[in-house]
Amino acid sequence: MSDQVVTRFAPSPTGFLHIGGARTALFNWLYARGRGGKFLLRIEDTDRERSTPEATAAILQGMEWLGLDHDGDVISQFEGAARHAEVAHQLLAEGKAYKCFSTQDEIAAFREQARAEGKSTLFRSPWRDADPTSHPDMPFAIRIKAPQDGATVIRDQVQGDVTIRNDQLDDMILLRSDGTPVYMLAVVVDDHYMGVTHVIRGDDHLNNAARQMMIYEAMGWNVPVWAHIPLIHGPDGKKLSKRHGALGAQEYQAMGYPAAGMRNYLARLGWSHGDDEFFTDEQAKEWFDLGGIGKSPARFDLKKLENLCGQHIAISNDAALRREIEAYLAAADLPPLSETQSSDLESAMYCLKDRARTFPELLEKAHFVLTSRPIECDEKAQKALSSVSDGILTELTPQLQNVSWSRNELEEALNSFAEAKEVKFGKLAGPLRAALAGRAVTPSVFDMMLVLGRDETLARLSEAAD
Repeated sequence: MSDQVVTRFAPSPTGFLHIGGARTALFNWLYARGRGGKFLLRIEDTDRERSTPEATAAILQGMEWLGLDHDGDVISQFEGAARHAEVAHQLLAEGKAYKCFSTQDEIAAFREQARAEGKSTLFRSPWRDADPTSHPDMPFAIRIKAPQDGATVIRDQVQGDVTIRNDQLDDMILLRSDGTPVYMLAVVVDDHYMGVTHVIRGDDHLNNAARQMMIYEAMGWNVPVWAHIPLIHGPDGKKLSKRHGALGAQEYQAMGYPAAGMRNYLARLGWSHGDDEFFTDEQAKEWFDLGGIGKSPARFDLKKLENLCGQHIAISNDAALRREIEAYLAAADLPPLSETQSSDLESAMYCLKDRARTFPELLEKAHFVLTSRPIECDEKAQKALSSVSDGILTELTPQLQNVSWSRNELEEALNSFAEAKEVKFGKLAGPLRAALAGRAVTPSVFDMMLVLGRDETLARLSEAAD
């Protein structure tokens, strides 16, 4: 086995990138990236009826949003069909597989009789040890010769050693009677030729490992390191499904969650590093290991996701945050920002990104810099503007004309004005928020003034006072 770690993510293109699949991709990405290895992407598109180009595109877009870059080209499983079939014929030639001429009707009749007699319905083909001279001239499937005694032990990095009695394994079909390879064969052949060293996937594939090991061993290939991770459950403890809300990675993008926060949350969903909850990508790559993955299903908790997302927004680079917000608006089918709005948003970011857990929350805080005159007030802001406050704003405006436009000077001027009027600053802040933003909840008055600049601030105050 190669010294270099090689992992892969191998989704079926039959729908969007499910949040469980996104976590599987993330675990593979973290494991490879943290060890200087390769992370490969294979689209398992052998089911031609259900596989669609749109679903493939949705998976790639979801991966791109999450920042899970892969090495090399995207591999199509379907395009490797000839190589898959070649392996089946090699095993046939070596006597490790055989031609099975049993029809679907005969297999169904066997199972029905077994059920009636209370016996195992595992199909035992009469052709396993048949003399080749007795073979009829008709279509046949190629079946692998499964071991008939002893046990197969799956040495799993998450589940521990899992033992399956070999008499519970059937002679799995490798090649159907129409010559097409089955999924189980394709997976093993692809993983081998891609050099995959570690197979990290959902524990719903655990039983598949025993059957896939038959192929590895028959071909004399190295068996990869297995790590079967528990599925994700909803807050109610049941398997995550549509009733729990958004399921696709891109849906979370369209809801306004930052990718870094989603990566952090998904990494913590079933894996832990001590008591660490919040961490960066670099820390995650350094810390992630298979031993930290729990055996129990993780529960998806939207509040925890939002909390982590808020922390990631707070430490984000302003320019990067601006770009991600623009991508969010596109994903959510919302109007794009103008160049001026986008630039102003970045300038204001320092006073917006604290305590905003999602991009809609941040953009609501940014309303003051994204809107333009005349400022429309919402209901709460309207209440802050009265004849008394109008008079205060009228008096305040000329006093701000000659103030040096710095935070200290503005704080001093406004506090002095409040003292002269014998009102608390809070009484002044309400009308100012309404005048500058048309909202009752905003960043600090001083931050808004600094971001808007002298001319725009005075113009808004004058309009509100009219």
